[in-house]
Amino acid sequence: MEPAAALPPGPRPALPLGGPGPLGEFLPPPECPVFEPSWEEFADPFAFIHKIRPIAEQTGICKVRPPPDWQPPFACDVDKLHFTPRIQRLNELEAQTRVKLNFLDQIAKYWELQGSTLKIPHVERKILDLFQLNKLVAEEGGFAVVCKDRKWTKIATKMGFAPGKAVGSHIRGHYERILNPYNLFLSGDSLRVSIDANLNLFYCTAYLYILMLLGSVPILLLQVDLYVCLLCGSGNDEDRLLLCDGCDDSYHTFCLIPPLHDVPKGDWRCPKCLAQECSKPQEAFGFEQAARDYTLRTFGEMADAFKSDYFNMPVHMVPTELVEKEFWRLVSTIEEDVTVEYGADIASKEFGSGFPVRDGKIKLSPEEEEYLDSGWNLNNMPVMEQSVLAHITADICGMKLPWLYVGMCFSSFCWHIEDHWSYSINYLHWGEPKTWYGVPGYAAEQLENVMKKLAPELFVSQPDLLHQLVTIMNPNTLMTHEVPVYRTNQCAGEFVITFPRAYHSGFNQGFNFAEAVNFCTVDWLPLGRQCVEHYRLLHRYCVFSHDEMICKMASKADVLDVVVASTVQKDMAIMIEDEKALRETVRKLGVIDSERMDFELLPDDERQCIKCKTTCFMSAISCSCKPGLLVCLHHVKELCSCPPYKYKLRYRYTLDDLYPMMNALKLRAESYNEWALNVNEALEAKINKKKSMWYTVWLESEMKKFPDNDLLRHLRLVTQDAEKCASVAQQLLNGKRQTRYRSGGGKSQNQLTVNELRQFVTQLYALPCVLSQTPLLKDLLNRVEDFQQHSQKLLSEEMPSAAELQDLLDVSFEFDVELPQLAEMRTRLEQARWLEEVQQACLDPSSLTLDDMRRLIDLGVGLAPYSAVEKAMARLQELLTVSEHWDDKAKSLLKARPRHSLNSLATAVKEIEEIPAYLPNGVALKDSVQRARDWLQDVEALQVGLRKKCLECISASMKSRSIPVHLNSLPRLELLVAEVQAWKECAANTFLTENSPYSLLEVLCPRCDIGLWGLKRKQRKFKEPLPSGKKKSTKLESLSDLERALSESKETASMATLGEARLREMEALQSFRLANEGKLLSPVQDVELKVCLCQKAPAAPMIQCELCRDAFHTSCVVVPSISQGPRIWLCPHCRRSEKPPLEKILPLLASLQRIRVRLPEGDALRYMIERTVNWQHRAQQLLSSGNLRSVQDRVGSGLWYSRWQASAGQVSETNKVSLDFNECCRGKRDGINNLERKLKRRLEREGLSSDRWDRVKKMRTPKKKKIKLSHSKDMNSFKLERERSYELVRSAETHSLPSDTSYSEQEDSEDEDAICPAVSCLQPEGDEVDWVQCDGSCNQWFHQVCVGVSPEMAEKEDYICVRCTVKDAPSRK
Repeated sequence: MEPAAALPPGPRPALPLGGPGPLGEFLPPPECPVFEPSWEEFADPFAFIHKIRPIAEQTGICKVRPPPDWQPPFACDVDKLHFTPRIQRLNELEAQTRVKLNFLDQIAKYWELQGSTLKIPHVERKILDLFQLNKLVAEEGGFAVVCKDRKWTKIATKMGFAPGKAVGSHIRGHYERILNPYNLFLSGDSLRVSIDANLNLFYCTAYLYILMLLGSVPILLLQVDLYVCLLCGSGNDEDRLLLCDGCDDSYHTFCLIPPLHDVPKGDWRCPKCLAQECSKPQEAFGFEQAARDYTLRTFGEMADAFKSDYFNMPVHMVPTELVEKEFWRLVSTIEEDVTVEYGADIASKEFGSGFPVRDGKIKLSPEEEEYLDSGWNLNNMPVMEQSVLAHITADICGMKLPWLYVGMCFSSFCWHIEDHWSYSINYLHWGEPKTWYGVPGYAAEQLENVMKKLAPELFVSQPDLLHQLVTIMNPNTLMTHEVPVYRTNQCAGEFVITFPRAYHSGFNQGFNFAEAVNFCTVDWLPLGRQCVEHYRLLHRYCVFSHDEMICKMASKADVLDVVVASTVQKDMAIMIEDEKALRETVRKLGVIDSERMDFELLPDDERQCIKCKTTCFMSAISCSCKPGLLVCLHHVKELCSCPPYKYKLRYRYTLDDLYPMMNALKLRAESYNEWALNVNEALEAKINKKKSMWYTVWLESEMKKFPDNDLLRHLRLVTQDAEKCASVAQQLLNGKRQTRYRSGGGKSQNQLTVNELRQFVTQLYALPCVLSQTPLLKDLLNRVEDFQQHSQKLLSEEMPSAAELQDLLDVSFEFDVELPQLAEMRTRLEQARWLEEVQQACLDPSSLTLDDMRRLIDLGVGLAPYSAVEKAMARLQELLTVSEHWDDKAKSLLKARPRHSLNSLATAVKEIEEIPAYLPNGVALKDSVQRARDWLQDVEALQVGLRKKCLECISASMKSRSIPVHLNSLPRLELLVAEVQAWKECAANTFLTENSPYSLLEVLCPRCDIGLWGLKRKQRKFKEPLPSGKKKSTKLESLSDLERALSESKETASMATLGEARLREMEALQSFRLANEGKLLSPVQDVELKVCLCQKAPAAPMIQCELCRDAFHTSCVVVPSISQGPRIWLCPHCRRSEKPPLEKILPLLASLQRIRVRLPEGDALRYMIERTVNWQHRAQQLLSSGNLRSVQDRVGSGLWYSRWQASAGQVSETNKVSLDFNECCRGKRDGINNLERKLKRRLEREGLSSDRWDRVKKMRTPKKKKIKLSHSKDMNSFKLERERSYELVRSAETHSLPSDTSYSEQEDSEDEDAICPAVSCLQPEGDEVDWVQCDGSCNQWFHQVCVGVSPEMAEKEDYICVRCTVKDAPSRK
C-alpha cells in the first residue's frame, strides 16, 4: 500500500488574491492521497484506516481502491426503490451568490410595496451588480459622502468598468433611483417622518375636537380637515395625496423622503406599513422536495437526458474537468438559473442496502457470500468490535445504518462535517464519478471563519448554517483565504473516507448510486467529547448521548478490548471530574433535592436541555412549575424564575456508582497498560537489558492472550523486523555480490546503499534484542567507508592507475552493498586502460598501425566523457587523420602514372618519416625510394667504364621494373637490354642452324665436349659462386666453367681464357682424331667396336667425318650426293653451326661494340674473328708463296672405307665450308626482322611510344654511308659525335635518348691516288670506286670490294676494320 501522492500537513499556498484563475476560470485544488491496499491490509479495515490516518487526516479525505478482485454484488431491489428527490437551484447553493440573491429579493420586495416593479439596469452591456454597488458605496461612507467627494468614477473602476466613459454618472443615477430610497428606509429616516406626522395629526385632531366641543368650529369643517397629509398637515393638492393600501393614511408624494415624482401605479404602502412588512423574520433556507416520485430507472432516464442535452453530447463523452468547471460557473452566477434534483439521505432500512445483507431478498452465489461478513460492507463497519458506535443500542440512520444517494449531473452535497465529528465512509456502487472536496480537521474553524466573513448575512438568521448542508463555497475562494482544500474523483467501486471534523463537499458528474455510513474508532473518543461541548455552545441537537455510550461501555468492562478499555477509562475519568464539579456548583446554588432517573428510557427529545439542546444522561435539573422540561447543569439558571431550592437534581448514577465502573475499566486496562509499559520499555531498552526484557514481554503477551491491538501488532512487527534484519545481515556478511558481479555484474534488486547500510546498522543497535551479526556488520560498514575514502581519493586524481582501480574494484566484490562509486570506477578503469593502451601504442611508432589507431578510437568513442580521454582522442584522431592522408598520398604516389620523380618521392618520404605511426604505403614508398637510389648507384657503378656487363644490365633493368619511381636512366637501360637481346638473336640467326641443340656461346667458344658424344648433354648453367676469399678454380672442364670465367674476368683476360680453351680443344680434338682413325684402321676385328650416331657396329656403306675422323652409317646421316662433286663432309657433332663469311661476322662485332656492352658471346666472337683473320693472313701468305702442295697433302678427304664397302667414290678435298653470301644475308635479315618484331611487341607491352621504338631501331640499325669518299669534311667529327653519344648514355639526369649521329653526305673523292689499307687490296679500277670508312678508331677508308662490303651494306650498317676490331677490343669495356 502506497499513497498516490505524498502531501505534507498544513495549508497549501493560497491562490493569488482576486479569485480563481484567469477570467474567473476554476482551478482544481491538489489531489488527496489515494491508497491501494493489498489483500492482507484490506482484510482488517480498522487496522488499515489506523495505518493511513497519519497521512490521510492531513488532507481530511482520502480515496481507497480495493483489490481488483473485490467486487461486491449490487443487492438493492431496483424495481421497488422509489424516492422523492430534493430540488437544488445551483445559484442558491453558493454562499456569496445566495447573499446577492437575498439582497435582490429585499430590494424587489421594497419596490413592490412601493407600488413599482424592480428592473435591474444594464451598464456597458452587462447587468449592474446592485449588491456590489450598494456595498462599495457603503464602504466609501454612503451616498452623500460619495457625491460630495466625487467618488463615482472610483466606484465604477472597482466594479470593473473602464474609466473615462462617464460610467460613474450612470451608476450614480441608478443608485439614487433604486438603492438610495431603500437605504433611507433601512436607516429609519422615512419611518421617523411617519412617526412625527402621526404625532402632528394626533395633536391637530385633539385640538379640533376641543374646539368643536366648545362650539367654535362647525362639525362639517372638522370632517373635511381629516383628509390631510400626515406630514405637512395640509389637505391641499388632493391629486398628489397617496392613500396607504395597508392603513389608509394619506401622504403627499412630495412630502415623502425621498419624494415621489409620480403616483405609483400599484399598491402603495406607507413607511410605517413598509417597516412592519420588512421586519418579519425570513424563512430559513432549505431544499424543497420535488413534486414527483422516481424509481431508479425513471430517475436515470431523466438524469441522462439532462446531461446529454446540456452538454450536447453523449453522457459518457463529457470530460470530468468540463463538468467541474461548468458546475462552479453555474453556482457563482445569478444570470443563469439551473435546477437539478438529488436523491439524498434515502434510508437503506426501508429500501435495502446496496451491499448484500443476511436474510436479504437477493440470492447470492457461494462466491458472493463472503461479502456478507466483509468489514468493508457498510452494514457491518459501524457495528464491528473496533467501532465504538456498536455500543449504541439505537439504530441511527446515517450513522449506524447506511444512507443511499442517487445523483445526477450537478447535484451536490454542501460543505459539512459529520455528526459528532465522526468518520464517514462512502462507496460508489456504480455510475458516473462523484467529485469530492475536503478540508482537514485542523482547518475546520478556519473554513467557518472565512465563510462567516464572506457571507455574514447568512449566519445572522442561521447560526448553525454549516450544519444544515445547504451552503457551498468555491474552493478557489477558500484557498485564496489560505484554507487548505483537496479534491478527488471517486469512480465506481472506490471508497472515500472522511476524517473527524473534516469539512467536505462535492457534486455528481452524472447518474450514479452511492452508499455512506459513519463509524467511530477508539481514537475518536476525545474528539467526540469535544464535539458535544461544541454543540452545547451552538445550541445544536446531539444525535446520541456521549456520556450514555461511555457508561454502557464501562458496564461491559470485562469484555472490552484492552485498548478500548484503556481509552474509555481515560474519557470516563474526565466525565466524572466534570460531573463532580457541576454537581458541586449546583449544590452551592441551593439545589438540595435529588432523584435517580433512568434517562435512557426517555426519548431523546424529552431529555434535552431547553437551552443548549444537549441530550441529558448523567444529570439534569427540573422544576415543578414546568413539568417535563429539563436543563443541563450548565444552564440551571435558564430553567425558570423559581428559587433554586425548589429545583430537583435528577441523576443517572451517583459518584459512588461511577467510581467502581471506572475501576473495572482501570483493572482491565491496567493489565494491558502494565504490559504496554513493559513493551515500550523493551522497545526502548538499553543494551544491557535488551535480551531478557524482550523475551519477558513476548511471553507475557502469549500467556495473557492480549487481543490484537496496535501495540501488539507493533511488537509483532518489531519481532519480524528483527528476524528480517538478522537475515539481511547474514546475506550481507555472506558477500553474495562477489559471484553476481564476476558473472556479469549489476545492481541487485534488494541491494542496500551505503546510507541504508549505515541506517541498517543503526537500526540493529536500536533493536530491543541483540543480534550476533551486529558487530560483524559494523565492521563491514567500516570497511565499506574505508573503501569509499580510498575510491574518492583515487577518483580525484586526473590519471589514476588502472592497476590501482582494478585492485580497488576487486575489494568491492566483498561487499553486498550498492556502491555509487563503482559505476564511476568502472568507467575510469576503462578510461585508464584505454589511456595506457594508447600510451603504450605511441611508445613504439613503428608498430602503431592505422588499424590500431582506428581500433583505439572506436574503443575511445564508447568511453564516458573525460578530459584526459578527450585530449588523447583528439591527438589520436589528429594522428589518424594525418596518417591516413599521408598513407593515401603514398599509395597514390606509388600508383601514379606517369610515375613521380625521385626527388618528389624523397620529399614525401621525409614528411612520412616525421609521422609517429606505421604507414604500410609509406613504408612501401620509402622502400621504393631506397631501391631506386640503390638502383641508381648500381647503374652509376655499371657506367663507370665504357663497357658494361650485360648480365648486370639485365638484372638492373628487371630490378627497376618493380620500382614505382620515375628513373631517368631506365628507358636507356631497357633500350640497351633490348639491343643486347636483338644482337644475340641476330648472332644466333647467323651462326645457329635450324633446330640447333647448341647455344650461341657453345657455337662461338672452343669446344669442351670433344669425345663425349655418348654422354648425356648436361644442362648449361653457372656453377655456384665460391665464398669470398677463396681462390677460384682455373679448370675449364665444361662450357659453364668457361662461361663463368668469361663473365668474371676482364676483357684482356678473357682472350687468354679463350686461348687456353682453344689449346684444350686442339689437344682433345687431336687425341680424338687419332683414336677414331686408330679404331678404323686397326686390322684386328673388334667385336665391341661402336661407331656412328647409333653407336652400333660398323656396317657398309659408311662415311667419315673430315674433322673428328669418325665413321657414320650413311643411313644414319645426311650424305651429299655424287652430283654435287667432291666436298669436305662433317658429321653432325662437328658441324655445330653455319659457316657465314667473315664479311657478315665483322658487322656483328662492330654493332656489339657500338652497344658498349660486354658479353661472353662477344668475347668468343672477337676471339673467333681474330683466329679467322690470322688464318686468312697465313692463307694469303701461303697463296702468295705458291707452295700449296704441302697444304693439299695435309688436307684429307672423306673416304668410303672399302673394308666395309667397296663401291665408295671419292670426295673432293678442296671443297671449302662456305655458304652463299646472299643466303647468309637473307637469313640474317630474316632473323633481324623477326627480332625487330619481338622487340617492338615488348616495348608496346611496356608502354613505350612509337617514337621511342624508332629511336631504338635507329640505334641498332647501322647508318647508311655514301660510297664516294670526300676529304672536304673533317673525319674526326664522327669520332667526336660518337664520344658525345657515349657520354649521354652514361648520364642519369636526362630523360632523352642519345641523339642520333647525323652524317653528312659524302662527296666524290677527288684524290685518285688514295691507297686502300686493306691487307690484300685488289686495286680496282674504273670511273667510280666504292669506298667505305671504318667506324672504329682508325677512321680509314677501304675499297668495298677489298673488304667484302656491298654498297647496300655500306649504306645500312657500320663497318669496323679487322685491325680496329682487334686493337680496340681491350680498351672497350
